[in-house]
Amino acid sequence: MDRRIIQIICGEGWGKTSAAIGKCISAVSRGEKVVFISFLKGKELKDYTCIKKLEPDMKMFCFEKETSYYDELSDEEKKEEMQNILNGFHFAGKVVETGECDLLVLDEVLGLLDHGIITIQDIYRLIEHCDDQISLLMTGKYVPKELLQHVDMVSRIDQVK
Repeated sequence: MDRRIIQIICGEGWGKTSAAIGKCISAVSRGEKVVFISFLKGKELKDYTCIKKLEPDMKMFCFEKETSYYDELSDEEKKEEMQNILNGFHFAGKVVETGECDLLVLDEVLGLLDHGIITIQDIYRLIEHCDDQISLLMTGKYVPKELLQHVDMVSRIDQVK
């Protein structure tokens, strides 16, 4: 990898996570180490069991304890799950600090902004700590306009039909 790339895959269409996983597979095929952290989708990542075959080059994490999507939880469940989600986000910071990977993927991290779980400043700090060798890929439906100046590339996936 020549230098880090800060990328976002966003939009209201389906396939943002699949596109991110495609980027992960490309990175692993180049001999890079990948860490993938999923947010807001619950602890069951059964759609991605094939990724286990990419270990130890690609490690996948989910810190949530509930099996349901965050939006489907009761207010009390959301309150409890919020701490687990924050633990996942803090883990992402540790991954960046230790240089544990070449590519860090934060799936649905932009949704954490939408739910008020993290702030845009939290994202800025994470980006600032990425050195020249760690690329960051974030997904989510909506990108705050003020974040655009801090990223290198934004891809949008929209549903046409």
